Amino acid sequence: MKIFNTLSRQKEEFIPLEEGKVSMYVCGPTVYNLIHIGNARPMIVFDTARRYMEHKGYAVNYVSNFTDVDDKIIKKANEEGVDPCVISERYIEECRKDMQALNVKPATTHPKATEEIGGMIEMIQSLIDKDHAYVAKDGTVYFKTRSFKQYGKLSHKNLDDLRSGGRSLLVSGEEQKQDPLDFVLWKPKKEGEPYWESPWCEGRPGWHIECSVMSKRYLGDEIDIHAGGEDLIFPHHENEIAQSEAANDKEFAKYWMHNGFLNIDNKKMSKSEGNFFTVRDISEKYDLQVLRFFMLSAHYRSPLNFSAELMEAAKNGLDRIVTSVANLNYLLKNAADGEMSEEEQKLAEEAKAYIAQFDAAMDDDFNTADAISAIFDLVKFANTHVSENAGRAFVQAVKDEIVLLSDICGLIVDKQEEILDAQIEELIRERQEARKAKNFARADEIRDTLAAQGIILEDTREGVKWKRA
Repeated sequence: MKIFNTLSRQKEEFIPLEEGKVSMYVCGPTVYNLIHIGNARPMIVFDTARRYMEHKGYAVNYVSNFTDVDDKIIKKANEEGVDPCVISERYIEECRKDMQALNVKPATTHPKATEEIGGMIEMIQSLIDKDHAYVAKDGTVYFKTRSFKQYGKLSHKNLDDLRSGGRSLLVSGEEQKQDPLDFVLWKPKKEGEPYWESPWCEGRPGWHIECSVMSKRYLGDEIDIHAGGEDLIFPHHENEIAQSEAANDKEFAKYWMHNGFLNIDNKKMSKSEGNFFTVRDISEKYDLQVLRFFMLSAHYRSPLNFSAELMEAAKNGLDRIVTSVANLNYLLKNAADGEMSEEEQKLAEEAKAYIAQFDAAMDDDFNTADAISAIFDLVKFANTHVSENAGRAFVQAVKDEIVLLSDICGLIVDKQEEILDAQIEELIRERQEARKAKNFARADEIRDTLAAQGIILEDTREGVKWKRA
């Protein structure tokens, strides 16, 4: 398996720190609103990388954080007149719903920044003690960027040419920086903001320190893979490296993976352009499996253009696979039992070549575009060679291969167990009867049963409405 390492700008053979195990940290969203489709891309592509590594036999410790203290969260909380944690918990829950609908597996650990403040204070103090950080008069703590001699090694920027930019945190006391490139580790509280006690002042952490601390706590000083969007390379990931390696005196991550940007109709996604879409927006038009298929139709490092035409093409492509599996399920109902014929054994061996084709694509820096092509080739093989005369063992073998490869991509293509509309309506009717009879336990049980099938209920004045997640 080879991975393109942003650090070296080339593909490298993947050799984990510990045989058979993979430690992987993926930067998660800042939870102040519903996630948008740009947030969804890293969730989908790195979930697929994780699934493939697990398929290869690795035990993957996958950590993805929620940034639950941030200027945007605080601003929204003040606008609504609620505590910031009300905002963050609301949108963590909504994010989890969207991830489930996208068939993104929950991380091994989903740490929250506000629950890791103690570790952040400890790491900041360590950096001060090692003369990699200093305290300004107002209690702001800055990292001494020039004290870390390898600064810029990820973004390949020259330190002398750099200017503070990206997602910098503007705080009181900026003029107290010893160097314009120094960045914030801890900042003093402002009125109306949450804060924590620290040795330097009452305040809260800078953004960059949280990932360094959470990665260290849940994965160790050194990790195999650190991943995120291309926009995080500088300054966020560059600053993470500086903090972690200065504090721990060890290489932070062996492999750095970054997905490319997502554009909308060849333009950058923005609210001002009127082309800003949340995952929830897309779910009103498409099954979110279509969005997942669309995201995987290009290599993760390539820029990806989102458009209605391309989503329709993705829907049609996914439907081809789903229809093929449905046809195989139909054939299985009447297929004869027994061992494969000699001809079927030859064909079954031929079909295995598509699995090798899939693995070769995924081993080459998780090339999902070529991996999906292998699934299409297997579907074409099934449509050509699996007929009504085929035996059960042969039909099942071909179906299992299509389902397996699709599942590695997080695509649900076997719909035979999917709950039918008529069944949903009947359960909703039964739930209404249970509520009238004040049998709330049964009503809740029915709601939970439907939720487990991806059916979302909404009680309105016009009655109960439902939709598939």
